[in-house]
Amino acid sequence: MASVFTKIIKGEIPAFKIAEDEKYLAFLDVNPLVEGHTLVIPKEEIDYVFDLDDVQLAGLFLFAKKVAKALKASVSCKRIGISVIGLEVPHVHVHLVPLNEMDDINFSRPKKSFPKEKMEKLAEKIKANF
Repeated sequence: MASVFTKIIKGEIPAFKIAEDEKYLAFLDVNPLVEGHTLVIPKEEIDYVFDLDDVQLAGLFLFAKKVAKALKASVSCKRIGISVIGLEVPHVHVHLVPLNEMDDINFSRPKKSFPKEKMEKLAEKIKANF
Protein backbone atom coordinates (compact mmCIF):
# COMPACT_ATOMS: atom_id res chain seq x y z
CA MET A 1 0.00 0.00 0.00
CA ALA A 2 1.30 3.47 -0.90
CA SER A 3 2.48 5.67 1.94
CA VAL A 4 0.83 9.01 2.64
CA PHE A 5 3.94 10.63 1.13
CA THR A 6 3.57 8.64 -2.10
CA LYS A 7 -0.02 9.87 -2.26
CA ILE A 8 1.25 13.45 -1.87
CA ILE A 9 3.80 12.88 -4.67
CA LYS A 10 1.02 11.57 -6.94
CA GLY A 11 -1.24 14.52 -6.08
CA GLU A 12 -3.84 12.31 -4.39
CA ILE A 13 -3.43 14.26 -1.15
CA PRO A 14 -2.83 18.04 -1.12
CA ALA A 15 0.36 19.46 0.38
CA PHE A 16 2.00 22.82 0.89
CA LYS A 17 4.86 22.15 -1.52
CA ILE A 18 8.05 24.16 -1.27
CA ALA A 19 10.46 22.58 -3.73
CA GLU A 20 10.51 19.68 -6.13
CA ASP A 21 12.70 18.09 -8.74
CA GLU A 22 12.56 14.75 -10.53
CA LYS A 23 13.78 12.80 -7.48
CA TYR A 24 12.89 14.78 -4.33
CA LEU A 25 10.05 16.80 -2.83
CA ALA A 26 9.85 19.23 0.11
CA PHE A 27 6.62 20.35 1.76
CA LEU A 28 5.44 21.87 5.02
CA ASP A 29 4.57 19.44 7.78
CA VAL A 30 0.82 19.76 8.48
CA ASN A 31 1.44 18.90 12.14
CA PRO A 32 4.53 21.02 12.77
CA LEU A 33 6.64 21.41 15.87
CA VAL A 34 7.15 25.07 14.93
CA GLU A 35 6.20 27.34 12.06
CA GLY A 36 8.12 26.31 8.96
CA HIS A 37 8.70 22.66 9.96
CA THR A 38 9.36 21.02 6.60
CA LEU A 39 9.64 17.46 5.34
CA VAL A 40 12.03 16.45 2.56
CA ILE A 41 11.45 13.09 0.89
CA PRO A 42 12.71 11.03 -2.01
CA LYS A 43 10.01 10.37 -4.58
CA GLU A 44 10.90 6.70 -4.60
CA GLU A 45 9.09 4.99 -1.74
CA ILE A 46 11.80 3.50 0.46
CA ASP A 47 11.05 2.88 4.13
CA TYR A 48 14.43 3.26 5.86
CA VAL A 49 16.97 6.01 5.28
CA PHE A 50 19.92 3.60 5.32
CA ASP A 51 18.29 1.49 2.61
CA LEU A 52 18.86 4.38 0.19
CA ASP A 53 21.85 3.78 -2.05
CA ASP A 54 24.75 6.22 -1.73
CA VAL A 55 23.64 8.39 -4.65
CA GLN A 56 20.06 8.64 -3.32
CA LEU A 57 21.25 9.43 0.21
CA ALA A 58 23.67 12.12 -0.98
CA GLY A 59 21.03 13.56 -3.31
CA LEU A 60 18.43 13.70 -0.53
CA PHE A 61 20.74 15.61 1.79
CA LEU A 62 21.98 17.97 -0.94
CA PHE A 63 18.36 18.75 -1.82
CA ALA A 64 17.55 19.20 1.90
CA LYS A 65 20.48 21.63 2.19
CA LYS A 66 18.98 23.86 -0.53
CA VAL A 67 15.57 23.70 1.15
CA ALA A 68 17.11 24.53 4.54
CA LYS A 69 18.77 27.65 3.11
CA ALA A 70 15.46 28.84 1.63
CA LEU A 71 13.69 28.02 4.88
CA LYS A 72 16.22 29.98 6.96
CA ALA A 73 15.80 32.97 4.64
CA SER A 74 12.03 32.79 5.11
CA VAL A 75 11.49 32.11 8.82
CA SER A 76 12.93 33.98 11.77
CA CYS A 77 15.24 31.48 13.46
CA LYS A 78 18.81 30.99 14.64
CA ARG A 79 19.34 27.93 12.48
CA ILE A 80 17.63 24.97 10.85
CA GLY A 81 17.73 21.71 12.77
CA ILE A 82 17.55 18.33 11.08
CA SER A 83 16.17 15.01 12.24
CA VAL A 84 15.62 11.65 10.61
CA ILE A 85 13.42 9.43 12.73
CA GLY A 86 11.39 7.43 10.26
CA LEU A 87 8.96 5.67 12.57
CA GLU A 88 5.79 7.61 11.82
CA VAL A 89 5.53 7.05 8.06
CA PRO A 90 7.13 4.11 6.19
CA HIS A 91 8.78 6.41 3.64
CA VAL A 92 12.17 8.09 4.14
CA HIS A 93 11.79 11.67 5.30
CA VAL A 94 14.02 14.35 6.72
CA HIS A 95 12.57 16.89 9.14
CA LEU A 96 13.90 20.44 8.76
CA VAL A 97 12.91 22.44 11.83
CA PRO A 98 13.54 26.17 12.37
CA LEU A 99 15.29 26.49 15.74
CA ASN A 100 15.49 29.28 18.25
CA GLU A 101 15.97 26.98 21.23
CA MET A 102 16.78 23.30 21.75
CA ASP A 103 13.22 22.38 22.65
CA ASP A 104 11.97 23.46 19.19
CA ILE A 105 12.96 20.02 17.87
CA ASN A 106 11.48 18.03 20.74
CA PHE A 107 9.11 15.56 19.05
CA SER A 108 7.35 14.75 22.32
CA ARG A 109 5.89 18.28 22.43
CA PRO A 110 2.34 18.85 21.24
CA LYS A 111 2.17 19.59 17.52
CA LYS A 112 0.97 22.98 16.32
CA SER A 113 -1.72 23.85 13.83
CA PHE A 114 -1.82 26.87 11.55
CA PRO A 115 -4.62 28.11 9.30
CA LYS A 116 -4.48 27.00 5.66
CA GLU A 117 -3.98 30.60 4.49
CA LYS A 118 -0.93 31.02 6.73
CA MET A 119 0.56 27.72 5.50
CA GLU A 120 -0.02 28.71 1.86
CA LYS A 121 1.60 32.11 2.38
CA LEU A 122 4.61 30.56 4.13
CA ALA A 123 5.03 27.92 1.41
CA GLU A 124 5.03 30.66 -1.26
CA LYS A 125 7.59 32.68 0.69
CA ILE A 126 9.93 29.69 1.03
CA LYS A 127 9.46 28.81 -2.67
CA ALA A 128 10.44 32.35 -3.60
CA ASN A 129 13.68 31.95 -1.61
CA PHE A 130 14.47 28.51 -3.06
